[in-house]
Parts: sequence; C-alpha cells; structure tokens
Amino acid sequence: MSPLKPIRQDEGPSLELHALESVRFIRETMEHAGGFTAVPGWGMVWAGATALAAAWIASRQPGFDRWLVVWSVEAILAFAIIAATIRAKAQSLGVSLLAGPNRRFFASFSAPAVAGMVITCALLAVGETRLIPGCWRVLYGVSVFSGGSLSVRTVPVMGACFMLLGAATLVLPAGWRDALMAFGFGGLHLGFGTLIARRHGG
Repeated sequence: MSPLKPIRQDEGPSLELHALESVRFIRETMEHAGGFTAVPGWGMVWAGATALAAAWIASRQPGFDRWLVVWSVEAILAFAIIAATIRAKAQSLGVSLLAGPNRRFFASFSAPAVAGMVITCALLAVGETRLIPGCWRVLYGVSVFSGGSLSVRTVPVMGACFMLLGAATLVLPAGWRDALMAFGFGGLHLGFGTLIARRHGG
C-alpha cells in the first residue's frame, strides 16, 4: 500500500480556485433551473383596485375615445405599480431581476403584450373598437400564462382565466363591456393577487 501523497504548497491556490468555480457553477445552474419568485401579490391587489376605479370612470365617458384614454392611463398606472412592487419584492428576496428565470419571465410576458398594442392600433385603424376590450384580456392572459409558466402555479391559472374571459367578451353584447373590464382587470387581479400574497408572500 503506497503512502499518502502530501499536498504540495503550490496546489493550494488551484484547489481554492476549483472550489470557487464549482460554487459559481452550482449557483448559475440553480438560477437557470429556478422560477420567477418576485410575483407581487399585493401589487396585483393595488392594480386591481385602480382598475375598478377606472372601470367606473370609463363607464361614464360619452364616447369611445375618452373611454380609451381612461384605460390607457390605468394601464400606465397599473404597470408602474406592478413594476415597483416586483422590484421591492426582488430586493427583499435578494434576487436579481436579470437572473436567468427572471429574464425569461419578462421575455415571455412582453412579447404578447407588444402584440396586444399592435392589434389595438390595427383595430382602431379599421374602426373595430368593439373587439378591443376582448382582445386586451385575451392577450394579457397569454402574457400572464406564458410568463407564469416560469413562476408559481397560481400565475398561469390567472392567465387562463383572463384568456377565457376575453374570449367570452368577444361574443357577449357590447353593453357588458365595462362590467367585464371591472371583473377582469379589477376582480381577477384582486382575487389572485390576494391568493399569491398569502401563499407566497409580498
């Protein structure tokens, strides 16, 4: 049996370097395998509350142009609320928004959202304004469902609910528009936001 070979002094730094590389590899692997954890439950609740107010204000507008302005302002406000609460939750969890799963979440979410803006402009150009509320909910649902596949299970379920509600809106009478907008962007955000906040924090 051969005696144990002593560790040479010059092997110390290389062993330490190898260990650091191993830790870095494990960390990056976990980041790429993980999911988006900074889903802001209470941010969704606040966005839902502002959507209910917007639905009430929009329902009292004399024409579609003013109705569209109300909901455009609400979309900007809701985006600001969600973005701020995502950042706050990410900081509290100590995770980077540029990490693998978070970056993929935003990429999956943003593509259908951009498609929604393009389709809205196209429908306005041809005067098919009746279809806009339903298309909004369908494509927002696709965004949430796509991004939610990288997050907690509740998020893609919420996306599916938006898609179903949007599809129903496309065939239901136009007089139901404001009630369905309130139920969708208001009620679904309030309900699922509260659920996410209680189950997953923040």
